[in-house]
Amino acid sequence: MEKNNAASFYQLINHTADCGIEVVGDDLTALFENAGRALYDLIADTADITPTAEYSLEVSGMDMEDLMVSWLRALLDFWTCQDMLVSEITVMDLSGFRLAARIRGDSYRPETHSLRHEIKAVTYHRIQVAQAPDGRWRAVVIFDM
Repeated sequence: MEKNNAASFYQLINHTADCGIEVVGDDLTALFENAGRALYDLIADTADITPTAEYSLEVSGMDMEDLMVSWLRALLDFWTCQDMLVSEITVMDLSGFRLAARIRGDSYRPETHSLRHEIKAVTYHRIQVAQAPDGRWRAVVIFDM
């Protein structure tokens, strides 16, 4: 996963009580990687994270929107259940509505890591995953904060 300026792959969406993002990717693999990167960029300053652990992750869904929600929920579980901040995401396989990835990150340490926002959940509200006329992929995701 390359570290780009966050503004180049996602933007915040105004939403009344929650936080929304619009994510883009040149293909579906990049879209899912960028959505995961955006999630963790909202949670913490990912520049402060030096990966010390690596995990494999597999998720599936009933359609592309369900796969996106399942993917982001699985990534969020690393933070909420294990205090793990993810800094690198590589989608290894994306076929049909199944995704396999390798993620790398580090356990949260308050003296090292700067937290930004508390994200409680990934919602289905306004979820969209679609290919744009220019061939790029776009997703809209709302987080409960």
